[in-house]
Amino acid sequence: MTTTTAPAPTRGDLRWRGRVPLALLLPVGPAAIALLRYLIPYDTTDSSTEIAHEIAQHQTAENVAVWFGFIGMLALVPAVLAVGKVARRESPRLAAAGVALLVPGYLVIGWLVASDAAALFAVRKGLPADVVADAYADLHPSALIAGGVFVVGHVVGTVLLGCALLRGTAVPRWAAIVVVVAQPLHFVAAVIVSSHTLDLVAWGGNAVGFAVVAGAMLRMSDEEWAAR
Repeated sequence: MTTTTAPAPTRGDLRWRGRVPLALLLPVGPAAIALLRYLIPYDTTDSSTEIAHEIAQHQTAENVAVWFGFIGMLALVPAVLAVGKVARRESPRLAAAGVALLVPGYLVIGWLVASDAAALFAVRKGLPADVVADAYADLHPSALIAGGVFVVGHVVGTVLLGCALLRGTAVPRWAAIVVVVAQPLHFVAAVIVSSHTLDLVAWGGNAVGFAVVAGAMLRMSDEEWAAR
């Protein structure tokens, strides 16, 4: 009786494909949301009536922000899956918990951006200000659930993922710390002090941290990436 040994995977093995495109994608999502948060013409703490007024006064900025939200929606989920893959070897539980929160948190971004798009549409159609406000705040009850999933998912999830990186050796400690503090700083900027510039710094820090992870991915061999 003879036995056969499976051939060693080649460089074109499907398990290894995607490392470079994923690495290049990593900072795109956080950078897009950084620009969104800087450009939106209203503060998170504004009332829906105030938000409707600001959108009407700054339609170009709102339109560009919606496009950045669309980019973030496409880029963030694959990015956190890749970062989780980098972090999980040395801290599997923290990485898994972070990804488990971040994936649903970022999946609902599209629903949140849809509220901005709906309000902008209402403004462009000349609808009354109260209709614009309702389009933003009361588009559908599920938007409230999406908001909660997003806040908890992306703030707590990013902290956990950053802690997983901090416990490992894949990236420098400073980069992991930047990831840990990025979303709590965003929460302060959005909810407590209402600073678009600080929000840009917070999400920009998230992008920098992910870019460092991307660099680590690019330095890996295909074999190392497949083994993680």
